[in-house]
Amino acid sequence: MADIKHNDSDHRLEVAETPAPSSENPHDNSNKGKTKKKRVASVDVFRGLTVALMILVDDAGGEWPMIGHAPWNGCNLADFVMPFFLFIVGIAIALALKRIPDRCNATKKVMLRTLKLIFWGLLLQGGFSHAPDKLSYGVDMKLIRWCGILQRIALAYFIVGLLEIATQGAQPKELPPGRLSIYKLYFWHWMLGACVLIVYMAVLYGTYVPSWEFKVQNTESADYGKILTVACDVRGKLDPPCNAVGYVDRQVLGINHMYLHPAWKRSKACTEKSPYEGPFKKDAPSWCWAPFEPEGILSSISAILSTIIGVHFGHVLIQMKDHSSRLRHWIIMGVCLVVFGIILHFTDAIPLNKQLYTFSYVCVTSGAAALVFSFFYIMVDILKLRYLFLPLEWIGKNAMFVYVMAAEGIFAGFINGWYYDDPHNTLTYWIQKHIFIGVWNSRRVGILLYVIFAEILFWAIVSGILHWLGIYWKL
Repeated sequence: MADIKHNDSDHRLEVAETPAPSSENPHDNSNKGKTKKKRVASVDVFRGLTVALMILVDDAGGEWPMIGHAPWNGCNLADFVMPFFLFIVGIAIALALKRIPDRCNATKKVMLRTLKLIFWGLLLQGGFSHAPDKLSYGVDMKLIRWCGILQRIALAYFIVGLLEIATQGAQPKELPPGRLSIYKLYFWHWMLGACVLIVYMAVLYGTYVPSWEFKVQNTESADYGKILTVACDVRGKLDPPCNAVGYVDRQVLGINHMYLHPAWKRSKACTEKSPYEGPFKKDAPSWCWAPFEPEGILSSISAILSTIIGVHFGHVLIQMKDHSSRLRHWIIMGVCLVVFGIILHFTDAIPLNKQLYTFSYVCVTSGAAALVFSFFYIMVDILKLRYLFLPLEWIGKNAMFVYVMAAEGIFAGFINGWYYDDPHNTLTYWIQKHIFIGVWNSRRVGILLYVIFAEILFWAIVSGILHWLGIYWKL
């Protein structure tokens, strides 16, 4: 379970500071080499931004499809959320595990946190919780969804965390000279990344995908219960019905344990209203009715790369002692990743695709995370403009709490449980209708403002109060 406890120093660095000599004695070096612990606030701000983006795209994406997930190829705002989570998890791994010298204790901590993440993932996204729209709970174990956001984070955290523990103590306290020394220093991390990429690409392009059939499980569909067939018999295809990512999940997880509402249902092949949701075309291909797991097995293996890049940024924080060196390294790497990923996409070599978690997608989203984190580092940790980002910092310090209550709709579900005469006549719906939609005379604008002010800002204030009380919910 999660613990309610006082904040720890997961994001503190021991920074060696050399103050300027005093005017009385310019050669006075008595303070030289003094160290002090300094919290890297930009880590909390970045994590808070990621949680806020998740709330925004989940609750407003239906009215604003340009910020929701891309139906298939492409990269919208929502498609940056998962890689941003994995990136900041990587930074946290580097900063947190360096404080635990005992490998046995560190391993126990990683294993316990992995199990907690899996538990909460199954509880919130496995089908047990129906919040906020349905006032019920429980899941048929024949239809439970085994994968999800927290399960993917758990896998990446477990693999990269164990590698970080295994290689602890192999690095010198001072970074050796040389432009590539930071890469050589953590050679095994990049070896893991190379192995992940090779395995992923080999399976993605080398697996033969036969034709398959499925039973429509969506009870809200007029075609519920029908058995449909999807013709494939191909190898190396990256289209919705015949890719190896979906094939592996169908074989290992079972088609009944996959996500019933994939983003591809909003594609032009499926509906006239694309990119909005809508009724399927009469001649829509059969795969439009099929389930697909966006956090599946093979794509989650590829997602480990995002965490490895995040760990690298954490290593830079630890090993490089001055701001300019860190920023130069981060920004150059971020720009190179973005440019390389865009080239892969627009040359049709490897398309940007969140559902498949393609290599070009890893590059673009990790590069974007690098540049956004660098921006926050400049603003918060260098220029000391921390007050501008306090709402995000508060959310970031209680990220798990806000994720459960807001992003997964647990609090909204609780409020909706207190209705008057009709389950849709609740305080939540009343606020949406009369304070936001009615005032602006627009459902799209009203919902967007509701999410920003009544959800994101509300939970930022709640997190700020919890921070003031010294209460943090951590796994």
